[in-house]
Amino acid sequence: MKQFAYLFLFFTGIWFVSCKKIDNYSVPAETIKGKVVDVATGEPVLTDQGSEGTRVRLLELSWKGSAKPEPFDFFCMKEGVFQNTKIFKGTYNVRVDGAFIPIVRVNTNGDTLSDESKTLEISGVTDVEFKVQPFLKLKWVGTPTVKDGKITATVIVTRGVSPADFKAKIEPMGGYSDDFLNVTDVRLFVSEVPYVGYREWDNRYTTINEYSGDAFNALLGQPVTITTQGTIPSGRTVFIRAAARINYATENIQRHNYNEAIRVDVP
Repeated sequence: MKQFAYLFLFFTGIWFVSCKKIDNYSVPAETIKGKVVDVATGEPVLTDQGSEGTRVRLLELSWKGSAKPEPFDFFCMKEGVFQNTKIFKGTYNVRVDGAFIPIVRVNTNGDTLSDESKTLEISGVTDVEFKVQPFLKLKWVGTPTVKDGKITATVIVTRGVSPADFKAKIEPMGGYSDDFLNVTDVRLFVSEVPYVGYREWDNRYTTINEYSGDAFNALLGQPVTITTQGTIPSGRTVFIRAAARINYATENIQRHNYNEAIRVDVP
């Protein structure tokens, strides 16, 4: 029994030392930060937070531990900016995907049609900017009003990329349809937190207006007035945000374009 105990401790020690030797990498401490902006205006492309918003994907090209680097994904904040402070030093390919013309476009044969991703060294603090063409743009008109616990707001939705340019860049990827350009819904999100959007909204008050076919085309560039549902209690502070999307998915997700969130105090 004593011999067995000695052997157990001996092999356990070997296993512990072996594991300790394998796990000898330094803690990731480099930072990548950046923003996604409209190529036409330089304005930030506002987004949702989470997988329905703008995704940032890193591929570490300097890692030789596997034949193909595994993607490391994280997401933009609602203001269209991103930051990750726990990155290993190395060479990376960086791309973003969201409610805009894909910066990496591939056809059905796997041939690369366009690649505007960036390959860069991440060391210390690395800053990067992506210039993109958002599908839609949303602007508030005037100031929201409150009456009987309901908020009424007006927004203008316009295209961020012309139909001709959209078709020229998307059609070569395969499976193109003119229906991709149709606006499918316009939403007035309501939440008690400023991170209001698809991931954070109150279905008691949020309004969703859906449109079939190209019905919304006549409303592009025109003021669209939306009123919240239900009755928001007096004395409550909420945040509202408008969103709209077209009938086209990037990386298999049909994403919304947004405007900025507004605080509303309900009297």
